[in-house]
Amino acid sequence: MTSVCPFAKSARPDESCPRKQREAASKSCPELEGKAKKDCTDSATVSPKCPFGYDSQTFKIGPFSCVICQALLYETSRCVPCTHVFCKACISRFKDCPLCGADIEKIEADEKLQKMVEQFIEGHARIKRSLIDTGKEEVELENNCKEVVYEDVSLERGSFLVQQAMRAFRAQNFESAKSRLTMCAEDIRDQLERMGNTPELCSQLGAVLGMLGDCSRAMGDSSSAVNHFEESVEFLMKLPIDDLEITHTLSVSLNKIGDLKYYDGDLQAARSYYFRSLNVRRDAMKLHPDSPSQILDVAVSLAKVADVDRTLQNEGEAINGFKEGIKLLELKLDSKDSALDQRRISVLEFLKSQAAEGKPDSAEISS
Repeated sequence: MTSVCPFAKSARPDESCPRKQREAASKSCPELEGKAKKDCTDSATVSPKCPFGYDSQTFKIGPFSCVICQALLYETSRCVPCTHVFCKACISRFKDCPLCGADIEKIEADEKLQKMVEQFIEGHARIKRSLIDTGKEEVELENNCKEVVYEDVSLERGSFLVQQAMRAFRAQNFESAKSRLTMCAEDIRDQLERMGNTPELCSQLGAVLGMLGDCSRAMGDSSSAVNHFEESVEFLMKLPIDDLEITHTLSVSLNKIGDLKYYDGDLQAARSYYFRSLNVRRDAMKLHPDSPSQILDVAVSLAKVADVDRTLQNEGEAINGFKEGIKLLELKLDSKDSALDQRRISVLEFLKSQAAEGKPDSAEISS
């Protein structure tokens, strides 16, 4: 089933198999009657594509997009006098219109267009399906076509919202990213209430909450960031640790809480979160001992714990942690990923400098 735009022209049952046409066809050619029934049912479940080109699997920019952040418009603002529209946060950085170069005399909110964008988001990723697919009692119309209903598919809509949020985040339009991710989280929570804590939903919500934490941290709201990361951990802890992607997301959320505590000066709390992340990664490495990315993750966590130990004047434990990380990374990692190998070299150099004499800030290491 394919997600569709609510503005798409969809074939209704009364359009796809009009009763008079079907009856006329069956009278003139009885053997077509069975095919007509099948065609009318099939046409009731065929989903048209979004005419604006928005698709969670592609990176097209549609008419409701800001050309600066390339995401859906947020707090739509119109330049005067040229009338070009952008996100408020995006255009506020410019004195001249990025599209035409005209001087911007003032910026006005375009509430009408923003309302259209919100309506588009609300309806996007609705699918067309026959009533029997919903688990409800099947009802047939007079023309023998199954009734067609529209339902939200949260994960389909979620991929679209996350895609838009990622674009906005990369362009530093954090309010826009936060808005889209919040919608996505609400969708998944609704499904959790209906379906329970399934692994797929817990994984999805844990990842989205982690991204919300990144938005809050980028906006300088460390308290909200910690809350989002902690809730992310709560859902990801419900999942088995044999999935490396889930393990990585969980441990990264723990490390990010540790980083925030570290910068707030709460070193004991920082160490606690770093150590929890280390344990998660150690357990995962037992299941995947030959995974280069997992070995690197463990080394990063060792560096973070050791750095806090040094700051807390536990020099012996700090040196042991640095040396353990060095030993792990000096083993040749069998990886064809050049980016991963570059990161390994960077972390190894950091560990060696720490073990020797330097005291750079380990919270700066990528989690």
